[in-house]
Amino acid sequence: MKQNYFRKAFKPLIPVLLIASALWGISAAASAQTGGTGNMIPIPTISLSLDQADDSDRLATVINVLFLLTVLALAPSILVMMTSFVRIVVVFGFLRQAMGTQQTPPNQIIVSLALFLTFYLMLPVWRDIENRAFKPFMSNEITQTEAVSRALEPVREFMFLQTREKDLALFMRIAGDPKPLNKAEVPTMSLIPAFIISELKTAFTIGFLLYMPFLIIDMVVASVLLSMGMMMLPPVMISLPFKLMLFVLVDGWNLLVGSIVRSFGPVAGAPG
Repeated sequence: MKQNYFRKAFKPLIPVLLIASALWGISAAASAQTGGTGNMIPIPTISLSLDQADDSDRLATVINVLFLLTVLALAPSILVMMTSFVRIVVVFGFLRQAMGTQQTPPNQIIVSLALFLTFYLMLPVWRDIENRAFKPFMSNEITQTEAVSRALEPVREFMFLQTREKDLALFMRIAGDPKPLNKAEVPTMSLIPAFIISELKTAFTIGFLLYMPFLIIDMVVASVLLSMGMMMLPPVMISLPFKLMLFVLVDGWNLLVGSIVRSFGPVAGAPG
């Protein structure tokens, strides 16, 4: 009985022991090939050091790399909060809730569509940034600080077009900034949050208009079911096909996307 017990107890360890013995045999063979000195196959190592930079060009290259890494780390926040992405993705979320389709379309599709529409809308702005800042900086015509200042100008112009004066005045008053005489005196740190809450208000307004036709369908279906005495039947199950049919018949995606794009008006940097 004891022998059978020990066999069952050590049976799972047999593959582990076989692998360990095989590895030991490989290491022993490698040691024998190196003359028995015990020297194993060399393993590369990585070392980090801080040296004094005597060359100014080398120092400038290191600073540029660090600046690029910083921009890449902040790129998602810049893309989300300083572009048209906020309004588009919030409106798509309201559409899905108003139709009652739960997770259809999935989040990945909604975010992807919002990103592509953002690229489409912001393309004139990014072209303006390329012409004003990126190309001169790559040609060593301007400094890094001047390039950043020039790159902010088209983005600020776009945000000014979508920001309400009331929201901008709120954040400038909170920050204690004096009343600006022109747009150039408005600090960017006050412009960004004002732009975000202005975008949220616009998105909520569009969401309210989206909810109204679907809400009417829900009310009509609920009234019909109640009058027929079908109180145990969820109205959502009956109203959902009618919502989908209405959305398809009016070509909802075309109307919605077209309305969102036109709601931004003339984008800063766009030709004509």
